[in-house]
Amino acid sequence: MKRAIVAGASGIIGSHIIQELEQLEDWEVIGISRRKPFKSEIAEYISMDLTNFDETKEKVKELGNITHVFYAAYQDFPPFSKEQIDINTTMFENIVKAVEETSSALEHVTLMQGVKVYGVHLGEFKTPAKENDSRHMPPNFYYNQEDFIRAHQKEKEWNWTILRPDVVAGIAVGNPMNILSVIGVYAAVSKELGLPLRFPGKKKTYEALAQMTDASHLARSSVWAALTPDAHQEVFNITNGDIFRWKHLWPKIAEYFEMDYEEPLELPLTEMMPAQEEVWNTIVKNNHLLEVPYEKAAGWGFGDFVFKCEYDVISDVNKIKDYGFTETINTEKRLQELFSEMKREKILP
Repeated sequence: MKRAIVAGASGIIGSHIIQELEQLEDWEVIGISRRKPFKSEIAEYISMDLTNFDETKEKVKELGNITHVFYAAYQDFPPFSKEQIDINTTMFENIVKAVEETSSALEHVTLMQGVKVYGVHLGEFKTPAKENDSRHMPPNFYYNQEDFIRAHQKEKEWNWTILRPDVVAGIAVGNPMNILSVIGVYAAVSKELGLPLRFPGKKKTYEALAQMTDASHLARSSVWAALTPDAHQEVFNITNGDIFRWKHLWPKIAEYFEMDYEEPLELPLTEMMPAQEEVWNTIVKNNHLLEVPYEKAAGWGFGDFVFKCEYDVISDVNKIKDYGFTETINTEKRLQELFSEMKREKILP
């Protein structure tokens, strides 16, 4: 029996890893989270301060022999700040060391990164991005985490794998860093106000090539990486495997929501959408939706980041395919499936 601990269990990545593991017969799952994630039925949940090593070690010790660590935790701070680097590095180091020191059965650690490794947040970068591309000028806490796991694991019996998804699409109630929630709430508010669905980002973003990573797809690749010896001590890009342009996808989204479509109109979501709280509350009440605080219903800052990236963002995913994970996802079709599920679950009207 494998016994996994998932850090960041209520986030979009961690919650889907838990859902994937819950479907497998030979896994016991423990989530580190301040609250129980949406649609989790089996896993055990505990809360701990990952910035405090003594507390982390004491609580992990009570969990018995952990065999696998899936790390998807993150604390948000201003970009490039000392707090962002130090806190996120410390949390990862603490959970790895705590499990290592309290479990004689540790087999594997999976670390989640992202395309910020390649500098997507800084400006136009080389595409398609490959796992062995040069780093940008630090700081970048992904670099600190990766340097730690590479150095710390040397000559140890356990293994590690690093996965690099792009924008993750999935269902995670109350987790605002979710492009599905951003689009869904924005569309619902626009429709309630009698507005057409306009792409709210920049024109160049509308026309650039983009990609996504389905959260369930990412979860399956995480389990694959943990159980596949050839994937150990390796780094993999992981996306749906296709690319798209928002200018082709956005009219399809408008059609799905039965809305009129019009050409893009740049809209700063962080400035405009907070004023729509009462509109959203009316939508929730009239449609008997799940009651989630408006500030957690959608992450407008995250939406602005995605919709204002004015250049191609493409990851080369040949490596993970060559190593044996060959699954691909049709992004357009999958988005419609996820929006339909959000409607069934009373997250969207």
